[in-house]
Amino acid sequence: MGETDWKLRLPVACTQRLPTAADLLQIRSYVYAEEPNIDIHNFVGTFTREDSDPPINESLSIENTLWAGTVIASGTVVGVVLYTGRELRSVMNTSNPRSKDLLQIRSYVYAEEPNIDIHNFVGTFTREDSDPPINESLSIENTLWAGTVIASGTVVGVVLYTGRELRSVMNTSNPRSKIGLFDLEVNCLTKILFGALVVVSLVMVALQHFAGRWYLQIIRFLLLFSNIIPISLRVNLDMGKIVYSWVIRRDSKIPGTVVRSSTIPEQLGRISYLLTDKTGTLTQNEMVFKRLHLGTVAYGLDSMDEVQSHIFSIYTQQSQDPPTLKGPTLTTKVRKTMSSRVHEAVKAIALCHNVTPVYESNGVTDQAEAEKHYEDACRVYQASSPDEVALVQWTESVGLTLVGRDQSSMQLRTPGGQILNFTILQIFPFTYESKRMGIIVRDESTGEITFYMKGADVVMAGIVQYNDWLEEECGNMAREGLRVLVVAKKSLTEEQYQDFEARYVQAKLSVHDRSLKVATVIESLEMEMELLCLTGVEDQLQTDVRPTLETLRNAGIKVWMLTGDKLETATCTAKNAHLVTRNQDIHIFRLVTNRGEAHLELNAFRRKHDCALVISGDSLEVCLKYYEYEFMELACQCPAVVCCRCAPTQKAQIVRLLQERTGKLTCAVGDGGNDVSMIQESDCGVGVEGKEGKQASLAADFSVTQFKHLGRLLMVHGRNSYKRSAALSQFVIHRSLCISTMQAVFSSVFYFASVPLYQGFLIIGYSTIYTMFPVFSLVLDKDVKSEVAMLYPELYKDLLKGRPLSYKTFLIWVLISVYQGSIIMYGALLLFESEFVHIVAISFTSLILTELLMVALTIQTWHWLMIVAELLSLSCYIASLVFLHEFIDVYFIATVSFLWKVTVITLVSCLPLYVLKYLRRRFSPPSYSKLTS
Repeated sequence: MGETDWKLRLPVACTQRLPTAADLLQIRSYVYAEEPNIDIHNFVGTFTREDSDPPINESLSIENTLWAGTVIASGTVVGVVLYTGRELRSVMNTSNPRSKDLLQIRSYVYAEEPNIDIHNFVGTFTREDSDPPINESLSIENTLWAGTVIASGTVVGVVLYTGRELRSVMNTSNPRSKIGLFDLEVNCLTKILFGALVVVSLVMVALQHFAGRWYLQIIRFLLLFSNIIPISLRVNLDMGKIVYSWVIRRDSKIPGTVVRSSTIPEQLGRISYLLTDKTGTLTQNEMVFKRLHLGTVAYGLDSMDEVQSHIFSIYTQQSQDPPTLKGPTLTTKVRKTMSSRVHEAVKAIALCHNVTPVYESNGVTDQAEAEKHYEDACRVYQASSPDEVALVQWTESVGLTLVGRDQSSMQLRTPGGQILNFTILQIFPFTYESKRMGIIVRDESTGEITFYMKGADVVMAGIVQYNDWLEEECGNMAREGLRVLVVAKKSLTEEQYQDFEARYVQAKLSVHDRSLKVATVIESLEMEMELLCLTGVEDQLQTDVRPTLETLRNAGIKVWMLTGDKLETATCTAKNAHLVTRNQDIHIFRLVTNRGEAHLELNAFRRKHDCALVISGDSLEVCLKYYEYEFMELACQCPAVVCCRCAPTQKAQIVRLLQERTGKLTCAVGDGGNDVSMIQESDCGVGVEGKEGKQASLAADFSVTQFKHLGRLLMVHGRNSYKRSAALSQFVIHRSLCISTMQAVFSSVFYFASVPLYQGFLIIGYSTIYTMFPVFSLVLDKDVKSEVAMLYPELYKDLLKGRPLSYKTFLIWVLISVYQGSIIMYGALLLFESEFVHIVAISFTSLILTELLMVALTIQTWHWLMIVAELLSLSCYIASLVFLHEFIDVYFIATVSFLWKVTVITLVSCLPLYVLKYLRRRFSPPSYSKLTS
């Protein structure tokens, strides 16, 4: 879970001077160990050797112990067994460890009822057949998760929860079938059209004064006007979704993108809230050294060669003039040169850490030879913190290389190849309470003893000498999203160190309040230290995360980061990724535990404006319990929100609350199994294939290989899909309403008779071979090029208002349909001569031509397939006229009279719309047309 299993363990120092391991058995010594307890992080003990003069006492801590079952990486270990059986801290065992004896004892386990808390467990183990009965408490440390892999040995256990009661199952949500908002809007319009169908049928019967068997007439009119409901709409839209999905998969600029749910591509075009995970999604979890600040000068990535030249000049000068320069760190009152200041800072960073260089064979050089000659190609750095590895790798890049380290010494190599030896006298490891680590080393060449320390600025500010730049520069670097460490040093005389060591050893031998006494002794050293430098390390972001987030923000999408990481790390990444812009303040929501505290903190937050919010999962839970509405109202006004220490179910809960409170569409992005609930709950889930496997990717609606692909997925494909579907759906409705209007006019003219205008193949061919291809070709239309859509994300913001498909646009298309249908029908009635069949020929031909011209009017960018579709449909109609002699007079359509009548009717129906389109473009152009003109 983010922690390495590589641990450094220390032997008892006085036993290391013995010639062989067998001599251990000859000395007279004993070990004092504290009584058995369940604390796995601390150990208090002493080692006493009695046969030396004077007797040797050494303190023992957790670093001097090995767990049962530990695998030794190299060498051999001789040790003393301190605890066995039930006293072992690694197990909770109440009986003989043999599994067959477990079945013989009479005992039971009490376990709490199933719940979703993965961090705690409450239970008891009771053995009844002992006298008196044994009761032992059980905690989360005594449990194993389903699916746990045992590294060594065997485990016999009791199954506490199964099936749906498993906490891993309770922390996941059931997948739901997602229906897009666009589909719901189309369904709503279809209901309106159905209402219109019923109303028109009733009006027709009413105009007949409900004469005769009027109820049968209603049914006949319902069938006659059934074209009002566009049956082909659903087919066209579903086929369009398949095309959009195919286009997304084929996009070479977002390779590896997979569409797992082809029902909701239009959702991508209307996202208002993007909820993203941090580790693996925004970041690579790789640290990179970015800044060295010395107070008067700062070195960035572009000026590291200056640092390198300073280091080189120091060691060149040292080798040329050894008598006058006993060591680069002269304690003189004279103001130090820049080279020596840089050198001291780099040397401090190269020495103050817990990193160990390890040499591996690379096929050419074996391990022993690589370690002997410090082969660069075979060396890798191992440490529990990636930050420290980044610092040591940086010192290597500027010329001071850590080449060797063991328990008591460290070797650095200079740019000239000289090996500097340092003896490690003491190490004070980093803890979350102290927020700093220190080391005392002796330079073997000069005998100088130096105490180096690095830590967080909040604790180091009170330790270093007074200065006027530390706080300001720490703030500046933190605003850039860098993890800041303050590095300081203190030179010690031999007497000062001996005095400190005596007090330190005495404190470590104490059995009671050892940690407090040790901390007090160390703090006596941590005064008036010389401030050397600040270091800035960046958690390496995924490629192009910053421009992608900038694009999303400009598109009107609010980004929320939901992570399980610590508050400091999450805040740092938010700044680094520019999720929080430089001119925005950050309000860190105080930890609240009850209603009163939540009320006060919400009031404090309400007074701030244009401020990003950072809140922990525990505080969020309290706020949502008592002030759900108020909290969501305030949070939705924030430009960015960071939720840290979030459980998987909390992520899903936030998504659900956003949907309920705002009614806006949400998109969730994640890469791990803990993001699955959030991805499934959101309106549109995107999985990133990363180091954490494919669980999120497989559960998502869309799968991408990198976070940066999200920008193109939304700005280009989401936008195009929504606009194309909106145009397609409205055109299919227009096509149906046109022919229904003509039928209504025809029936009205002939005394409201329920007689069909077109019969047989004409009515079938109208919505299939004659108009289907041009209308469906609208799925290839685009108003701007993809490069323009990416360059101007503000175009996406227009879609959030839902204007491409709204009641207003629907009403406009209804009016266009009624106008064109009426013009075509009345025109045909006015211009027909004697035979009824001429009305059919003139009106149907005008209708087909009108539809083809309207498609041409609607298209923004022509594609060669659109031209093919238009010509193909027209050819099909002309070719089919030969077979339609029962409906259309073939000789009549070849006359000039037919041609001019059809031309006039088509021009009257279409020309005004072309004029209106031109005028609108001229005086009130849409935003995209300003970019394409």
